[in-house]
Amino acid sequence: MSAHGGKKAILAALGANAGIAVAKFTGYLITGSSSMLAESVHSVADTSNQGLLLLGFKRAEREATDLHPFGYGRNRYFYSFVVALVLFTLGSMFAIYEGIHKIQHPEDLTSPIVAVVILLVAIALETFSFYTAVKESRLVKGDRGWWQFIRTSRSPELPVVLLEDLGALVGLFLALGGVGLSMLTGNPVWDGIGTLCIGVLLGVIAVILIIEMQSLLIGEGATADEERRIRSALMGGDEIECIIHIKTQYLGPEEMLVAAKLGIARGSDITEIAAAIDGAEARVRSAVPAARVIYLEPDLLRPIKP
Repeated sequence: MSAHGGKKAILAALGANAGIAVAKFTGYLITGSSSMLAESVHSVADTSNQGLLLLGFKRAEREATDLHPFGYGRNRYFYSFVVALVLFTLGSMFAIYEGIHKIQHPEDLTSPIVAVVILLVAIALETFSFYTAVKESRLVKGDRGWWQFIRTSRSPELPVVLLEDLGALVGLFLALGGVGLSMLTGNPVWDGIGTLCIGVLLGVIAVILIIEMQSLLIGEGATADEERRIRSALMGGDEIECIIHIKTQYLGPEEMLVAAKLGIARGSDITEIAAAIDGAEARVRSAVPAARVIYLEPDLLRPIKP
């Protein structure tokens, strides 16, 4: 994923969620709807999350230091992990608490039509944000399915924004259903049920993100397709006889470490070995541009004992 594409999706979500949060909170003050309050907190959490993702982008751009010789690219993983925690604690837990409270102690809504209008406007704005995230994701997901893209992407921002926006859209419809059923039946318990459903939805999304971001944070290697291309590139020259072993790891969303021990034919002199290593590095960088840090160790092939 290009950094530009990720930032574009984040900025679209930031603008939409900030406006939606103000509108929802205004609607809550007018109507007293717990669904509106839960959605207000949800939008505030989402707006904060987009700010955290942008902060991760900024901190990841810092130059490498003696303390962090491989740079700060994993800041983007760290802040995406924090986003998942914020979504779980601030969004999900609050909505679940508020939903249970409203079910146990239901309160009649005032001017519920105001909540309906605000929710419809919010759905339109959130649809725009979700469309932007989908559009940017399609540029990089290739022929992978959406679930596979979320599971295998080494860039965290688009999967995070995609799931956040999807959760926000579904949550808006749940809030609309809760308020609508409360209006139709005259029973405010439906508002609390809608709120509880929003909390459960956010919790599921947050757990998925926590699992995926934790995996990226501790370090993931190349995808199966990338490793295949790396191996093919290493073996693309006549000088390399075999790959003895290879290890890869993403140092950040757009920077991969490749370390390998390569078998060189016996009888090669130092000049030939150096040329073989340089050629292999060039081929790998051409095949997988994210492979920016490459360490290749030559080793002489030893005859197999009978």
